[in-house]
Amino acid sequence: TFTAWCNSHLRKAGTQIENIEEDFRDGLKLMLLLEVISGERLAKPERGKMRVHKISNVNKALDFIASKGVKLVSIGAEEIVDGNVKMTLGMIWTIILRFAIQDISVEETSAKEGLLLWCQRKTAPYKNVNIQNFHISWKDGLGFCALIHRHRPELIDYGKLRKDDPLTNLNTAFDVAEKYLDIPKMLDAEDIIGTLRPDEKAIMTYVSCYYHAFSGAQKAETAANRICKVLAVNQENEQLMEDYEKLASDLLEWIRRTIPWLENRAPENTMQAMQQKLEDFRDYRRLHKPPKVQEKCQLEINFNTLQTKLRLSNRPAFMPSEGKMVSDINNAWGGLEQAEKGYEEWLLNEIRRLERLDHLAEKFRQKASIHESWTDGKEAMLQQKDYETATLSEIKALLKKHEAFESDLAAHQDRVEQIAAIAQELNELDYYDSPSVNARCQKICDQWDNLGALTQKRREALERTEKLLETIDQLYLEYAKRAAPFNNWMEGAMEDLQDTFIVHTIEEIQGLSTAHEQFKATLPDADKERQAILGIHNEVSKIVQTYHVNMAGTNPYTTITPHEINGKWEHVRQLVPRRDQALMEEHARQQQNERLRKQFGAQANVIGPWIQTKMEEIGRISIEMHGTLEDQLNHLRQYEKSIVNYKPKIDQLEGDHQQIQEALIFDNKHTNYTMEHIRVGWEQLLTTIARTINEVENQILTRDAKGISQEQMNEFRASFNHFDRKKTGMMDCEDFRACLISMGYNMGEAEFARIMSIVDPNRLGVVTFQAFIDFMSRETADTDTADQVMASFKILAGDKNYITVDELRRELPPDQAEYCIARMAPYNGRDAVPGALDYMSFSTALYGESDL
Repeated sequence: TFTAWCNSHLRKAGTQIENIEEDFRDGLKLMLLLEVISGERLAKPERGKMRVHKISNVNKALDFIASKGVKLVSIGAEEIVDGNVKMTLGMIWTIILRFAIQDISVEETSAKEGLLLWCQRKTAPYKNVNIQNFHISWKDGLGFCALIHRHRPELIDYGKLRKDDPLTNLNTAFDVAEKYLDIPKMLDAEDIIGTLRPDEKAIMTYVSCYYHAFSGAQKAETAANRICKVLAVNQENEQLMEDYEKLASDLLEWIRRTIPWLENRAPENTMQAMQQKLEDFRDYRRLHKPPKVQEKCQLEINFNTLQTKLRLSNRPAFMPSEGKMVSDINNAWGGLEQAEKGYEEWLLNEIRRLERLDHLAEKFRQKASIHESWTDGKEAMLQQKDYETATLSEIKALLKKHEAFESDLAAHQDRVEQIAAIAQELNELDYYDSPSVNARCQKICDQWDNLGALTQKRREALERTEKLLETIDQLYLEYAKRAAPFNNWMEGAMEDLQDTFIVHTIEEIQGLSTAHEQFKATLPDADKERQAILGIHNEVSKIVQTYHVNMAGTNPYTTITPHEINGKWEHVRQLVPRRDQALMEEHARQQQNERLRKQFGAQANVIGPWIQTKMEEIGRISIEMHGTLEDQLNHLRQYEKSIVNYKPKIDQLEGDHQQIQEALIFDNKHTNYTMEHIRVGWEQLLTTIARTINEVENQILTRDAKGISQEQMNEFRASFNHFDRKKTGMMDCEDFRACLISMGYNMGEAEFARIMSIVDPNRLGVVTFQAFIDFMSRETADTDTADQVMASFKILAGDKNYITVDELRRELPPDQAEYCIARMAPYNGRDAVPGALDYMSFSTALYGESDL
């Protein structure tokens, strides 16, 4: 591209270059290129072939470039002479920027921005062209074609170009530019299409040739723009003049129509009409005038702006039509505001005047409505006869309510006076609706006088009724005070007369009879009290009939009526003889019960001591040692027979006791013995005699089995009786220990515990005489032991530690032999033989020393 650009200018001097990095090395063609593009002559070049001559020529070219205000950074003559491609191309690009692009100026932009803006403006009419840069915006070729078509439309049929055929578009532009515009082909279509981002410098260089080629057309366009600008200013000024004239005319016409409306002072008769006028004026101030104020202001702004533009564009000053000067408009506006001010003051004064009248009329209506609302129903209320059927408390409440109403009535007097005063003032101000006001005021005053008369009449009726009811109330209260206790007395009397009494003695029934006689003595006085109470009620009835009082209810202090009093009194009179009969019958019954008590007590007082005496005698017999045991046994059996023969007396006492139970007699002051005591004593007596006989029989058996003599038995009895300190027939542990020690036993705690386990196996803590005899006979008699039995079995076994079945059957009776065989355990010693039995464990088990 750079080579083609250089040749497009060198061709004017009749030469060209083939290789950009070689052909500029001597500086000659470089200086020639600068002379062609700048139109200026450079210093005379050196014609020598030496390196120093080449460097001199290149420096001259570089100095010329620098003289044009271009800074050459890192580009030296030696690099150009040495053929440095990068430095050579940088130098050429710098030349292109300075002489081909830098001078481009579009609307105060220059160089690259100016060239881009020129391209955008020229291609703006072409919708499928969008130039935003100097690389990808040109890839489709339509930008180049659009520039050519814009300036030389006859050279390209732009309508046949397609955006999707960039190769044809590019070649078409390059060929037409070279052929008709003398712009050489600096770019290759295939390279542009095949490159993702075409070289920006190459595109700028090539496009700048288009700019310079069409510079003549640009000058014509600039001239046309200047003419259009001048004409546009002139047209704008003329339009502003026309707008001013129209706006001034409209504003003056609006002021002319509005001032007469504001000067109209015809008053209205009603507040509503005046308020409508005020509302119209407010609409004028809010809606109509503000836009006109804006128009007036805009008119002045437009006038000043127009004058300024005319002065700046060297035009003569604008002179409005006659009467439409700004001063004329200001004068008309001042008249408008003056009329407006007077109209507003008039409206406000008129509204204040009507407002006063409306206020008085509304105040009259409000006070009249409040008063009428308050008086509504008051006349009917005052004419009520509710006091005729009211109670005293209700009458008092009605009086309090009436007093409150009178206070309220007095308080409303001021309102009635105010209503009359307002009506008078409305009449004086000639209010248009005065007739209706006067009629309403008169009605209120007439009604007020009537309320006063009715109020006084009702107070008198209430006070008269109150006095009558107070008299009746006092009688009611006295009636209640006397009727209540009398009623309670009658109810108590009826309760007592009907009370079911339960007595158990003659004294109790006699006490009830005495009390009943005392009660009967009070009946005459009670009857007098009843007559007095009924007299109070009759007095009330007399007052009601005399003064025609309508009683609203019964006595408020009590619910007891004369009818109830008479009914209960009659009932009391009927119950008295019934009570007399019941007390007489109960007295007879108690006399019979007393006879039964005495009969039972007489027998029980004999039988009880007899049983106690026999118990003591049996105890003495069991302790005393008179005669032999057989003598004691015979004596006890005879005693037992005599006791059994006493049984009929017990049965007779049981019969008397049954009669007492059937008569519901629960106590008996004639004896301390009950039938239960007699039964228990009798059963204990029978048990004691039987047990004592059994004990003597057991002692005889023990004596005979153990071979104890009578003297030993007497000794045992004497020792037992001595240590039976409580005489209960039993010794406790400590008494038994003392007894053993007295008989010569010396033992420790373990031995004593063993003995106690024998004599007290149930661990009751006592030792009976039979247990004592058994223990003493065992200790003194010659009895068999486990060792003796074991030795006997050893003899039968032939001195072996075991015994066989055959030996047992040979030596013992069959039943006893089988008994031993069934209970003896097998012998497991070392010397055991088959069938050997263990007679040692068997012997031990016989005496309770091991399990059998």
